[in-house]
Amino acid sequence: MFSKTADATAAPNSSTSARPRAPGNAALSILANDLKITGEISSTGAVEVYGEIDGNIAAETLTIGTEGRVTGALHARTVEVKGQVEGKITCDSFTMRATAQVSADVSYAKVVIESGALIDGRFAKVGG
Repeated sequence: MFSKTADATAAPNSSTSARPRAPGNAALSILANDLKITGEISSTGAVEVYGEIDGNIAAETLTIGTEGRVTGALHARTVEVKGQVEGKITCDSFTMRATAQVSADVSYAKVVIESGALIDGRFAKVGG
């Protein structure tokens, strides 16, 4: 009644190789705009947030999309915010796009703030 075909065994391999990758061969994790997560998120790769997160996020690279909202502590080498963040941010490179709304204490080595971004918090430069 059921049989295994060559196409069925090829499909998993092709979907695995098509998975998005972040720099350094680590996976890219995308948290879609229909997600609401409460808890800790940790990744050795890149994380893109388009949903709502109530908790801390640690990643190599972190992007908060225009629909994204995060309440918690963010720790990443690179953080780019287009949406809303409330909490604490620790990173090497911090970028706020024009659509960003940030209410946080930010520790950074390099910062870029586009005109139109809304900021409420303290900024502290760390490192050289």
